[in-house]
Parts: sequence; structure tokens; C-alpha cells
Amino acid sequence: MFAELLCGAVALVLYVNTLGADFCYDDSRAIKTNQDLLPETPWTNIFYDDFWGTLLTHSGSHKSYRPLCTLSFRLNYLVGGLEPWGYHLVNVALHGAVTILFTSLARLLLGGGLWSLLAGLIFASHPIHTEAVAGVVGRADEGAALFFLLSLLCYIHHCRLRGHAGSLRLAAWFLSSLGCAACSMLWKELGVTVLAVSALYDVFVFHRFKLRQVITLLYKRKNIHLLLNVFFLAAWGVVLLACRFSWMGNKPPNFSNSDNPAADSPSLITRTLTFFYLPAFNFWLLLCPDKLSFDWSMDALPLIRTLADWRNLHTLVFYPGLLLLAWFCLWTPATVKSKDTNGKALHYINGRNGNSNGHSYHCNSHEHVSNSHTDVHHNSTQNGTKTHNESRTPLPTSENVVAFSLGLLIIPFLPATNLFFYVGFVIAERVLYIPSMGFCLLVAVGTRSLYIRLRRRSFRTVLLYCSAVLVLLFSAKTVLRNQDWQNEEMLYKSGIYVNPAKAWGNLGNVLKSQGEMEKAEQAYRNALYYRSNMADMLYNLGLLLQESNKFSEALHYYKLAIGSRPTLASAYLNTGIIQMNQGRLDEAKRTFLTCADIPDENLKDPHAHKSSVTSCLYNLGKLLHEQGHQEEALSVFKEAIQKMPRQFAPQSLYNMMGEAYMRLNKLPEAEHWYRESLRAKPDHIPAHLTYGKLLAMTGQKTEAERYFLKAIQLDPTKGNCYMHYGQFLLEESRLLEAAEIAKKAARLDSGEFDVVFSAAHMLRQANLNEAAEKYYGQAANLRPNYPAALMNLGAILHLNGKLQDAEANYLRALQLKPDDTITQSNLRKLWNIMEKQGLRTNNP
Repeated sequence: MFAELLCGAVALVLYVNTLGADFCYDDSRAIKTNQDLLPETPWTNIFYDDFWGTLLTHSGSHKSYRPLCTLSFRLNYLVGGLEPWGYHLVNVALHGAVTILFTSLARLLLGGGLWSLLAGLIFASHPIHTEAVAGVVGRADEGAALFFLLSLLCYIHHCRLRGHAGSLRLAAWFLSSLGCAACSMLWKELGVTVLAVSALYDVFVFHRFKLRQVITLLYKRKNIHLLLNVFFLAAWGVVLLACRFSWMGNKPPNFSNSDNPAADSPSLITRTLTFFYLPAFNFWLLLCPDKLSFDWSMDALPLIRTLADWRNLHTLVFYPGLLLLAWFCLWTPATVKSKDTNGKALHYINGRNGNSNGHSYHCNSHEHVSNSHTDVHHNSTQNGTKTHNESRTPLPTSENVVAFSLGLLIIPFLPATNLFFYVGFVIAERVLYIPSMGFCLLVAVGTRSLYIRLRRRSFRTVLLYCSAVLVLLFSAKTVLRNQDWQNEEMLYKSGIYVNPAKAWGNLGNVLKSQGEMEKAEQAYRNALYYRSNMADMLYNLGLLLQESNKFSEALHYYKLAIGSRPTLASAYLNTGIIQMNQGRLDEAKRTFLTCADIPDENLKDPHAHKSSVTSCLYNLGKLLHEQGHQEEALSVFKEAIQKMPRQFAPQSLYNMMGEAYMRLNKLPEAEHWYRESLRAKPDHIPAHLTYGKLLAMTGQKTEAERYFLKAIQLDPTKGNCYMHYGQFLLEESRLLEAAEIAKKAARLDSGEFDVVFSAAHMLRQANLNEAAEKYYGQAANLRPNYPAALMNLGAILHLNGKLQDAEANYLRALQLKPDDTITQSNLRKLWNIMEKQGLRTNNP
């Protein structure tokens, strides 16, 4: 047990510096924006949604059904909210637990001592595990590995108890193995492969069958128990896979061509050569994990399009090497001469011969059996007295262990090979978490075999030092790689040399969130330099330019983004908003309608798409509302409510519904939606103001004032709140109070035309004409081409006796709006006064 605890401790120590890391990369989508983690979301939703919170049967779902992993995230959220420390702590603890279980497995296969310790230390320190441990979403692989090993160890224990325990005890271990296999699959899909690995152990390790003997399994009666076990394992695997496929709607997932470019290639030879090369590259990452990246999608690994590509040499070396190794292990003669860890000869003979575990073995007379065999104990009763009997199961030969290790390396990796279905990635380092166990066993058993064959003590010492150096190098690389996962900026910078397009794009998002707009813009342009048709980067660059008030450039990039991905609803949304603000109302309407009609299928992020579509409909309804088309606006708002996703914040939409009904003088319906808005967000300021107006209209003055004051209390710095309260006071003839509130509103929002203009109007109503003149002038400066502002400034100047200034403003107002009868009437009155006073006028 010492080796297991030591390896577990090493695993914890190597990753302790990740406890201070932030959420990175996919963590945001799986945790920060995943509604299934929230306490108000029914916990049963995790059994109907995928890993990202999308309904499994939705066409845009990735079909990643991992409810146990999502449940662990939900428990994390319940305890510590969105504090990253707790999530990382669970990940590190899981890695320690998996390392302990794996070292236990290595002890059963290699014996206690140096070699199981070596296997455990390599697993604990291997840098390929950094993504699975340091990235919170890697918990799916860790949890699957934990139950994968529990299932396998339960099955191994079941095998070792055959003939020595009662049927109930045997059934309990077997059912425990099946249950853990199901749990492993519910952590991550590849967990189901443990059933095949268990069958491999039973046939080629416990029974030590060779390849030529497998065929005899079918007609030799003495193998009936083995066949039944393999059958039950296979049947359980079929049941689990059938249930999972049915649960996800009997449809495979759909991925974009950037996720897996080879899958989208029309060339059969390109797909074949690339897919054959990818396992070889994955094995190289296990062998030499020097070049690691958070993302290997897009062109990080260019497609292999011809036979002349030099990378095909890797493929030609990799597969024959695996086949030769497997052939050597599974086609050796039935009697194998091997050696134990001390170099002593052991003879193993396949087949059953009356030994209770189905094996016979012979060892040298000078050898202590207990040094190289695992004990199995059982009780028996003789003459009424219980005696303690002991049966020993010999350690498997090196060939057995190599065969099992190859299976442990290959079988869990098969779902990622694109052999059965296309996957949504090119290379994913965290997918290698379970297959790396087979690799670690291969290294340990290979080192053991070489140690036995080396005769000189000095050579053996050098070999042991080389093994120690390997563990130290892996450990150093892991610690350094952990630094890259401390935050998103460091992670994306580390990936620039592997996947520059994706890394620069993600780095731009981080820089933008930090307020470094110029650096963010350059990062986006760098990303587009490497891959010009990335819709997300085109959209992000457009969004940044829009926030920098470069609207023409922003529209250009939004259109490019839509051309690259016609289903990008967020690009339509922001295009329509710019068009609406520029007064291009008809174009804005067409843009919003186009967005609303995008088919809701095969989308990269269905939740984000639905939110953007809902926002498009909201803005379209708001535009119709402002144009006086209240019935049309209500129809659009109702459609928005129908399409609204769970995570969409509906308070503004509900408030606009109330305003539309209020314009139609349907006050009960308006009140209902105002209350719905406040129920959705009790501190929603616009709903307090609009509901206050409704209460004032219906004579509930005291209640109305309470809502206005609550709005001011929620945000005392918002001049708009004071403006509405001032208008209420004005209507109540509380003129002086209204005037003071108006001045405060204008001071707080001196750059907002509506606030300043309303303040001037209230001051004029309170007969504070000098103060009104100041704010009318300020409003005219904010909108120098707005006729109403100029006309009102002219009117207050007229009242204050500044006749020539008044005339100038009246004339400017009429230039902008020649048919305005009020301005024409005021100007005629002004000219009459000016003529009586002998002042020169511009009267033609």
C-alpha cells in the first residue's frame, strides 16, 4: 500500500499549484453559463441535457451525456458558487484517487515493489494529464477513469475468487463491476470500454489464452463460465450503448468542419490518411509530451492529402509496431519460460488441470512463492471445524501484461479514432487520460524486462537512474504546463505556436475583457491572418469596432461573419442595432426578421443562438412600438417569449409588453406584464418607472411615488430616474420639487439629451426661465440638428427677452423643419415684438 499512497501524494503535489487557477477555455461554457448548475433549475434537468446544458434531443447538442460530471459541478456550485478554487480542488483530489487505484492495478499485474511504483509515478506525473486535471471540464475524464478502474478491479477480484467463494459473493463483485462501468459511462462516454478491457483481462491475463486458443473457447465445455462472463459483459455493453443512443434521440452529433476538418473533406484518401495518422500522433504525445496545446482543431494538424506526405512514415512505423508486439504476446507457445523480478526462472502452463483457479505453475525449489504470487484466501470446514485455506494466483507473465496494456491503451481510445462515428475534435489531450494507463504499464513492464535481461549491476543501475530521470522530467514538464493553465491569457499565449488562429482569437477575447482594445483588435486581426473565414473572430472584431464607435467597419465585419456562417444570429442582432441607431429603420427590420427565421438546427451553441434570436425580436418589437404599431409590436414580443431560452433575462421584454399595452390603453394587461418584469428581476429600474406611471394614471398616487423613489434608491446616480420622478411631481403641481429634481437629473446625466431636455421643460413649467434657458441651450448643443430643441430654445429666449437670439434659433429650426406651424407662429409673434421695439429682423 506504500507505493499507492506515495504515487497519490506525488499526484497531489504536482498539481497543488492549480488550486489558484482561474476558469479556462471550455470551463466558462460548462460552468459559468450552464443553467443546470443553478439551484433554481430542477436537478433532474442534468439527466435530459448534455454536458453544456443543451437538451440532448436538440439538433445543436454535442450529445455529450455526462450527468454525473454535471452533478459534481452542481454540488461544487452549491458549496462555493463560482469560486474556481473548489472546482480545482475536486479535480486534483480525483487525480490523486485515480493514481492510487491505477497503482493498485499495476501491483496486481507487476507485483508489489519497484515496477508498480514506477508505473504509478509515470501516471501521476505524465504531462499529458495536465488538461484533464488543470482544466475543470477535464473532470469528466477523471471521473470516468475513477469508475473505470473500480469496475476493472472489481472484475479482477471476481476472477480471482472463482472456485474459492460462494455464488452470492461472486455475483456481488461481478454486479459491482457492471454498476461501476455504467457510472464510468455516465461520467464520460468512453467509460463503457472498461467492459471490453475486463473481457480482455479474463481471456488473455487470467486464463492466459493465446491467440490460436481463442477459437477453442467456443466448443470446449470447460470454458463455459468464461464464455458466460464475456457474454454478460458484452450484453451489458450493448444495453448501455442502446440506452444512451436512445436517450440522445437516436441521432449522432453534428460538428462544424473547423472542429474536425478531415471529417468534412470530400476526398476519401485525405480522410483515410489523416485518420490513420492521428492515433500515431496521439501515441507520440504520450511518448514525448513536449508540444502540448489547449486546442488542436482547425489547421493545427494539416490534413494529409497525398501519399507523398512524410507524416505517412509515422503511420507506417506505428501500426506494424503495434501488430508485431501484439503478435509476439498472443502467439507465443503455450509453455512460456519467463523470469520474475529477481531474474529467477518460472514456468507457466496454460489450461485447466484441477487447480481451483484454472492454472498450474511450477517454480524453482529455491524460490519463495510468496515473493511472486498474489494470495487468495477462503475458508472451508472439515469435521465441523473451520480451517483457513490459501490459494495462490501467479503473477501474469510479461507477455500477458504487455497484451493487457496494449488493450488498455487501444480500446478506450477507439471512440476517438473516427472509426465508428466522427468526433468533434482533431486531438484532445484529455481523451488520453485513460489510454495513458496502458502506456504507463507498457513502460514499466518493458523496463522490468530490460532490467532482468541486463546482467551487469552497473547497467541495471543506469536503467533505474534513467527511469528516475524520466519521472523527474515528466514532473518538471507538468509543473511548467500547470503555469499555462493559471488563467486564460497564459493558456492562449502558450497555444499560439500550435494553433495560432484559435489562440490569437481567444487571446483577443481576454484582452478585450481587460479593456485593452487596441491589443485585442490586433489579436483578432492576427487570428484572421491565419484563417480569414472564422465567423466567430469576424464577429468579435466587428463587436469591438462597434464598441469603439467605428460603426461602418463593424458592419463590414458583421457581413463577413454572416457570409462565413449564415446562422450566426448575434451578427444579425448587432447589424440591426447599428442600422436602427443610424436611422435605417427598414433595413433594421429586414435584418431582425432574417435573424428570426434562421432554422433552429445544427447550431454550434443553441442557447446563445436562441438568446440572439430573442434579442432580435425584442429590438424589432421595440422599433415597431416606437413607430406606433402597437399590435404588430405585441405580436413580435409574444413570438420572442415563445422562442426565449431558459437562460434569457426576460425583464426588459416583459416591460416592453407592458408599455405596448399601455399605449393601447389596456391597463390591466399592462399591469400584468409590469409585474412579471418585476417578478423576473425585482431590481429592474425601467419596470419601476413604467409601473409608477401606470399607477399614477390610475389614481394610485402614493403607490406610484413609492415606485419612483424605489427606482432612485436602486441607482441614485441615474438621472433618468430623477427625470421620471420630476415629471410625476410636475403633474401633481409640485413645481418647486419638480424643479429641484430636474436640476439633479440634468447634472447626473448631462450628456443625455432626453434627460436634459425634460429638465429644461420642467424648469420652464416651474417659471424658472433662466435655469430653463441654460438646459434648453445644453440640449440644443447635444442635438444641434433637432428642430424641437432649437424651437424650444428659441421660445425660452423669446420669453427671457433675448429676441435676436430667439430669432436665430427659430430660423434654424425652420430650416430643418419648414412646415412646423408652432415655430412659424412663434416667429411671427417675435417679429411683431421686434418691429415694435425697432429691432432689425430677418423677415423677408
